[in-house]
Amino acid sequence: MRIQPSREDLVALTREYADERFADGRPRVSDAILERMKHVTTEQAWGVLREHGYHWQFEGRWMETHPGVITVGRAVTAQFVPHRPDFHKAIQDTGLDEGRASIGGQNSWIIEQLQDGDVMVVDIFGKIKDGTVVGDNLGSAVRNRTRAGAVIDGGIRDFQGLVRLDNVNFYIRGVDPTAIADVTLAGINIPIRIGSATVLPGDVVLGTPSGVMFIPAHLAAEVVNSGEEVRVRDEFSKLRLAQGKYTSGEIDVPTWRDDIEADFQAWRKQ
Repeated sequence: MRIQPSREDLVALTREYADERFADGRPRVSDAILERMKHVTTEQAWGVLREHGYHWQFEGRWMETHPGVITVGRAVTAQFVPHRPDFHKAIQDTGLDEGRASIGGQNSWIIEQLQDGDVMVVDIFGKIKDGTVVGDNLGSAVRNRTRAGAVIDGGIRDFQGLVRLDNVNFYIRGVDPTAIADVTLAGINIPIRIGSATVLPGDVVLGTPSGVMFIPAHLAAEVVNSGEEVRVRDEFSKLRLAQGKYTSGEIDVPTWRDDIEADFQAWRKQ
């Protein structure tokens, strides 16, 4: 029994990703792609994923500790399940064998393996009372390790302390003063469900005011390239509309007329 899949299993799970990986097998989308992803909108990412048949990669209706902060990073996934004594003992024994039990609670097992540019993504089945994955101390640890944050389908505590942190954002379902209780960590870096989205380890997390997109690692470069193309075309569209050269009906179509496309390509070259 393992808390996290083997390297071979993680490589097999994310087999469509062909680039750099972490030592444990998790996809390591480049820092350059992550930086460019910060300028991509939810809708731009959604359009690319939809073209590839990925219809369940978005989840909205979040509470945020830092509204307006764009969150981008590589997913480290984790799942909690309701407490069951025999399963909990098996996990604790495995954690002891793997050297995790000395770290602290099972939520800390996740945090202690986070790296710069990661986003902790936790399925705790929407539990808020007794489902507070982090408070201000563990939240500070997440911030210090990732410089990004977390997506928690559950709760947090110490909200007043967490909002004072910088360079971080936590997407959560709610706040409660209770500590985490009556749950067991089912695994780290396994496929999980966040609302209506399926998340794999290494997915690129894109958190915006609209919600959170979970972008498969092998599509991340295409998403940023497409987003940049859309932004350039939008700049041209707004310029020409302001000049009165074209009508909104001529511009707001899937494919421009040949003369408009030629005008765009000439403008772009300049």
